[in-house]
Amino acid sequence: MQQLATGRLSAVSRGTAFESRALETLKSLSMSLTRVGGKSDGGIDLQGWWWLPSLVDSQDSISSTSASTTSASASTLRSHTRTPGRRRIRVLGQCKAEKKKLGPRNVREMEGVVSRFMAMPRIFDAQSSVQPQPPSPEDSTIHQPPQTDLVAILVSQSAFTKATLLQAQSSPIPFFLLHLPDHSDFQTSPPSPATLPDPDMQNLSIGSAVWNPALGGRSGLLKGAFELRWEWDSRSSKSSISGTEPAGRPGLWFQGTKLKSWVDGDENLSLGRMDDR
Repeated sequence: MQQLATGRLSAVSRGTAFESRALETLKSLSMSLTRVGGKSDGGIDLQGWWWLPSLVDSQDSISSTSASTTSASASTLRSHTRTPGRRRIRVLGQCKAEKKKLGPRNVREMEGVVSRFMAMPRIFDAQSSVQPQPPSPEDSTIHQPPQTDLVAILVSQSAFTKATLLQAQSSPIPFFLLHLPDHSDFQTSPPSPATLPDPDMQNLSIGSAVWNPALGGRSGLLKGAFELRWEWDSRSSKSSISGTEPAGRPGLWFQGTKLKSWVDGDENLSLGRMDDR
């Protein structure tokens, strides 16, 4: 009995640690999320906001810049023009710290979670989040928020099957799939200090990150203005020789410019150049 209890506690600890890793990784992509726990979490592990440049403000800024500069220098000057307005996108996420590959059932489950969330009455708190609320006999008036853009995120410690990727790609719901492997899976032999990746890169080592057309496509939520680009550790080739997998993480790019991490509370939404990391 004690061994069973210890095993359950260990599983909970691993799940909590994995969710913490997911939070830090997603924060590097400008997402401010919090963990949701308890039996009434509605199948949601992470929720919060994704802070991105406003597409309308950015187009206005680019147009004014282009009028006074050549096309050759417009890309450089765009990094130093006025900060574009911010838009926030609702994020709901699930974390799966499992050993076996994640099947398409998990995508369908997340679709159901999103559908239930959008269908339930909600009380809108402009300062924090939109929380699903069951109808209350004491309050017959439930305040409905404005239409809120929403992204479903599925973070897995194991790889996604091909069927899972196809299921997400065909979904009408904006999906972001993130494969965040266990660090212990990366190495088959102890690396030497000379070949060990930078600590920051090691903490954010990632297997893959993809989004579907409903999110990243030209007709999707992001209107094709954003890109996910893989960023490898500069010493990844040496790491491969030592027996470890190359360390990498996704970077978010906006209209050809690297988008630095920004969440509500930071002073500026920075658009940096490729070498400005």
